[in-house]
Amino acid sequence: MSESVLRSLEQARRGPSAAESTSEPLMRDLIGDLLRRTRVEQGRTLREVAEDAQVSLPYLSEIERGRKEASSELLAAVYRSLGLSITEVLGELYQRTTLFRMERAGSHQPRLATAPTAPTQQARVLSLAA
Repeated sequence: MSESVLRSLEQARRGPSAAESTSEPLMRDLIGDLLRRTRVEQGRTLREVAEDAQVSLPYLSEIERGRKEASSELLAAVYRSLGLSITEVLGELYQRTTLFRMERAGSHQPRLATAPTAPTQQARVLSLAA
């Protein structure tokens, strides 16, 4: 098969990209992103966190990539391994979904060159919260 056909098949399997999608993000994607960002910020390897949380490395990798829906017990083990509390996780997920909603609402409004756009204002909120 040609390279372009294989690329098209892979894109079809993955579904629409974030830019193409108009629906809200999936929880597994948000959680996976949070876990990966936290792990990388701590300078830890996937293997270290998997061993500490007593989770298989391939499964943790799948969770971080948003490919698997993990049980609450397994996620709690990973959160503890990363030094996160459920309150911190839920707060971060709330911020992410709120920002997503604001960006989506802002993309339907006309943009003025003289006024800051909604996504710019949201970025400020996120940086203050972080």
